Amino acid sequence: MSVDAEAPAPAGAPDSRIGNVAAYVAMAGGLLSVGLALMVVTSVTLRSRWVGGAGVPGDFELAQMLTAVSVFCFLPFCQARKGHVIVDAASQKWSPLWRARVDAVWEIVAGLALGLMAWQLGQGALGMVQSGTRSMVLGLPLAPAVWTCTALCGFLAGLALWRGLTGLLSSASAR
Repeated sequence: MSVDAEAPAPAGAPDSRIGNVAAYVAMAGGLLSVGLALMVVTSVTLRSRWVGGAGVPGDFELAQMLTAVSVFCFLPFCQARKGHVIVDAASQKWSPLWRARVDAVWEIVAGLALGLMAWQLGQGALGMVQSGTRSMVLGLPLAPAVWTCTALCGFLAGLALWRGLTGLLSSASAR
């Protein structure tokens, strides 16, 4: 996947710099996913009866942390491309202007909810740092993964708010 600055942006796409950041973050999430898949294959192979069933200690802990970070890496790209599911059964007969306004309001609501989620993730990470929470088998600190998810969720919230506010402003000027 390449990020082409000359390619036309989809309708409602954010500024190309923000979209590019979201694309690069998604690529990092893809690399994490590939690494996770390789780790799982290695662990399954080592657990098989041909090798003696030893496995990789704590592989599930790494899988949990990497999956969480990877998912949060993909969400801003999805938001930037309007890739989230939108139920528009009730609004199909509305004018495009009203649909754009309602979509913008819901983007703002989503941004506020995601901002609250980022805040709570940050509070959880802070609590993990203060209590020294570590994984059970490997003894890895959990806070860095949660801090990473906090930052990515904050980026996602900002992106949703930006899209909603710019959508409202553009629909207001389209009168």
